[in-house]
Amino acid sequence: MVASYSEILEKVERGEAVVMTAQEVSWLVEAGETSRLSEVDVVTTATRAVMSGTYAVLSFPVAGPASFLRAKRIWINGIAAQVGPCPNENLGILDLMVFGTAHSRSQPNYGGGHLFRDLVERKKVQVDVETDDGRSLHAKVGLDEMPHARLFGSRHAFKNYSAFVNAGIEPVNTIFHSRGFAPHCREATFSGCGQINPLKNDPLLESIGIGTRVLMNGAEGFVLGTGTRSSKERPNLSGFADMHKMAAEFMGGFVTSAGPECICSWAVPIPVISKTILEEIARQDRDIDLPVNDVSCRTAIGQADYGDVWTDVDNEVEFEPENCSGCTSCLVEEACPMKAVSNETGTPNWNEALCFHCGLCVSVCPGGVFRCRLGAIRLKTAAGSVKSIPVALRQSDRLRAIRLAEELKRRIMDGSFKIAQPVERIS
Repeated sequence: MVASYSEILEKVERGEAVVMTAQEVSWLVEAGETSRLSEVDVVTTATRAVMSGTYAVLSFPVAGPASFLRAKRIWINGIAAQVGPCPNENLGILDLMVFGTAHSRSQPNYGGGHLFRDLVERKKVQVDVETDDGRSLHAKVGLDEMPHARLFGSRHAFKNYSAFVNAGIEPVNTIFHSRGFAPHCREATFSGCGQINPLKNDPLLESIGIGTRVLMNGAEGFVLGTGTRSSKERPNLSGFADMHKMAAEFMGGFVTSAGPECICSWAVPIPVISKTILEEIARQDRDIDLPVNDVSCRTAIGQADYGDVWTDVDNEVEFEPENCSGCTSCLVEEACPMKAVSNETGTPNWNEALCFHCGLCVSVCPGGVFRCRLGAIRLKTAAGSVKSIPVALRQSDRLRAIRLAEELKRRIMDGSFKIAQPVERIS
């Protein structure tokens, strides 16, 4: 039965609330037990994907007082930072912003997303400062030497995103593929975690509002409101969290054919406070629209659904190194957008902790070292025709999104995560 926000919070506090992950809810629906959904008080939802609208605000000392008046330009591991907004005159402290889509001047496949993960992994980073009087300062700094380090999402967790194909006659370099996008609609890429995504389960923003407590990359954070390019039909969220408490496995850099991008993860608790939410948590991937866009012009050319890409597929890539053909040059090592595969000794090595399970390795490796069913877009055009286009790359990682939803459920159940009622509804 649908309850009020305060009633659900009281049940959670007493340890009597029924908390389920969105994946567990899906299993109930598949088993034909939809009547049991009325017993659910809170659904934990999540998404992990390439999210361009990400930036960090950092403040930390690089020198003693009176070492320099103001910083003019700053690079961190070769990535240009935006100086300010506070100049911190003569304090030896930097205030700056780093964009998740920024690229290193010295490492072409290293970007803001890689930097953020390196910091969370407690790696020291190289900070180079050009002062306003033309001097250069250099320092090695780690996250624990940064009193202030917050990660912001200016456009995260879309309710649903899109699939992309290249309908042109030439390959296209784009952020939506990690290599040249093959022409003539021969392959597809897509984003979005479908039925477990937060805003799919609360599309009217009835339970999610300003001040809602969430997990961003495993750290507690808060919703600020909707983000840029948000609309009634395709809402998204903006928010922030403290980088010091983030988990590296939920973040990172993702190399595309147009340069490095940034990965972020969100988990959001959805109290079942309305009939709409109760109906939405029961909706499966096959009932969620997945628009198909031509990547060259970003216009829709047809429609598919998330059942095409998340039903009867594998969330996880399987590694079978005994199938290696011993190629002179490892094609997967060259193509992997996470640099999770190496082959320095002639034997492939796979770093599962880095892997995004995007599936690109499956189509690239001639020996079948990597296996994963990726599904195919069933492109439905306005003329009524249907064309099957195999998925070559996923820019969402449902495997770790499910893990983050499970982590949020665990924290709610043991009392370490307190669900926060919004201070204001998002209009």
